Amino acid sequence: MVTLLITSFLLLAAISFAIYCWQRISSNETSERALAPPPPARGLFSDQDTDTARALEAEERRKALEEKRARLLDRAAQGDKGALQESSEDPELYDEILGVFIERADDYQKLFALVSFIKRSEHLRVNARLAERFLDAWRAVPESRSPAIVLHLAATADNPSVYLKAVETVFALWREGRLQNVSAEELRTLFDGEYWLLSPDSRSSGAGFVLKQKLSKLRLELVKASQQSLS
Repeated sequence: MVTLLITSFLLLAAISFAIYCWQRISSNETSERALAPPPPARGLFSDQDTDTARALEAEERRKALEEKRARLLDRAAQGDKGALQESSEDPELYDEILGVFIERADDYQKLFALVSFIKRSEHLRVNARLAERFLDAWRAVPESRSPAIVLHLAATADNPSVYLKAVETVFALWREGRLQNVSAEELRTLFDGEYWLLSPDSRSSGAGFVLKQKLSKLRLELVKASQQSLS
């Protein structure tokens, strides 16, 4: 009888301990779930929605640029040089707007006025097309105008090929005797001086190398001509 009581007591104690351990484990799991970090929050828009929003923004910017381009082209067609100022921060648009003014300038005086306007502005520049157009207009009557301006414009256009064309044109006219007020030494000084207005990248390019070779050859001819004039 005593043995049965002891056995029953031990069995009851074991069951009570098991229930305690189960409750403890269950309580810990509940606490861990309560303390666990929340799952990553999802935004209001999915990745697809974000891509769509970006595409819409890009399309709005494109339309705004097209409207600006159309507006500036219209102003340029009416002769409003302020369009050049407003397009100066976009090189491609600036060249397009400047092209309108170049087409409108159908004689030397109009080209000269356009060049003068650009040179008075800190933010505007002469491009290769304007420099070549001015050179062609100057070549028609070079006797009454200094070659310095065409060489300067060609150099500030920062295009070695354009500057080479200007140098060769001026030299040919000088050799034909159509630049009688310019000496060989003055011409050599002009060629060398304006050359350094080209950017380092332009001078070191392939076209720049061709230009250097031509200038070296012309320099020798002009030095020789200058010495002959003094003898």
